[in-house]
Amino acid sequence: MALSPDRLDRFARHIVLPEVGGVGQVALAEAHVVLIGCGGIGSPALQYLAAAGVGRLTLIDDDVVDLSNLQRQTVFAEADLGRPKAQAAADWVARFDAALECKAVVGRITADNAAELLAGADLVLDGCDNFATRLAVSDACVRLGIPLTSAAVGRFQGQVANFAGHLEGQSCYRCFVGDAFDAEDCDTCAADGVLGALVGMMGAFAAMQAIRVILAGKTELGDPQWGRLHLFEGLVPSLRTMKIAKDPDCRGCSGEA
Repeated sequence: MALSPDRLDRFARHIVLPEVGGVGQVALAEAHVVLIGCGGIGSPALQYLAAAGVGRLTLIDDDVVDLSNLQRQTVFAEADLGRPKAQAAADWVARFDAALECKAVVGRITADNAAELLAGADLVLDGCDNFATRLAVSDACVRLGIPLTSAAVGRFQGQVANFAGHLEGQSCYRCFVGDAFDAEDCDTCAADGVLGALVGMMGAFAAMQAIRVILAGKTELGDPQWGRLHLFEGLVPSLRTMKIAKDPDCRGCSGEA
């Protein structure tokens, strides 16, 4: 794939980075990323994936834009109130860069439809807001052999990690949280609150980690950092990293899911 002169100009600041270069930019242009959730994490993640030139994007979300979303969900405006988030986000992509292919899926991803919705993806970035969906997505990624970038926030804390449970010796998201969180109930931003700027940081961080995966084996930046969970504490602020070990009894990546 060759980049046209206008694409070379658009991504010039990437291309001059030795850690990315023309090879990396082409890899981004050829990548297909599925984004789960177009909300607080999904909005900034989508903006930076699109700005990076990721050529094909699939956006999955079953919610509609609410006034309270505008505090942190940066792809939406007041004119989008009441619209499906996936469609409004896809329209933003079309306005931002018409050269990108973007598909909106207005609906909820579940264990029953995940395989169909994720098929063909080079990477899944999960920014959803409940454990049941996160675990269903993780299990599907393992079965399909797709890397997963997982991001989550709560109040002033955020976390981001890349998982590759389909690879020998690598952990999956279920290795991290176990089986106790398959239920729908979990803490919510509506109940506990969340700082909008923190969500933006975690969404951008997730996009950065996703780019690392896309460039793996192609450029110096391509270090996926599998299983390294980055924990950000916004009140301090501080960042620490912990390694998520593979659980030999995990039903998500042991072949029993």
